[in-house]
Amino acid sequence: MSEHAVSIDVREIMRCLPHRYPFLLVDRVTELEANVRIKALKNVTINEPFFAGHFEQYPVMPGVLIIEALAQAAGILAIKSGGERKENELYFFVGIDNARFKRQVVPGDQLVFEVTQLTVKRGIGKYAARALVDGQVACEAEIMCARREV
Repeated sequence: MSEHAVSIDVREIMRCLPHRYPFLLVDRVTELEANVRIKALKNVTINEPFFAGHFEQYPVMPGVLIIEALAQAAGILAIKSGGERKENELYFFVGIDNARFKRQVVPGDQLVFEVTQLTVKRGIGKYAARALVDGQVACEAEIMCARREV
């Protein structure tokens, strides 16, 4: 087990992120090293609302939702690195570069998100992110998140 192993459950995740069903896409955090990296999970089930239309006969998780889940994991890393999220503060997904999709994600898969902080300047963080299934890269991208008062 990693020296940075943690167990952050969905209730704690919901204290960090404002997202709720059906848009909360991170189920658990298993590793966290503040200002460095996070490892988190999403269990993909046939009950996900997007599978009804994407696609009925061949259910595939939309790539944009995998990217969103990576951004949520990056947001958790940013929030946990800075303490706690203030009541009037949100972290917005503001940029993506070099996104690539390597394999389909289907019901029954477990997505493992690995996000590493690259830089943080003036409240904007840049992260190297990848989503894996069974050790195979499903998606990788560079993601930017910005902390803003609302």
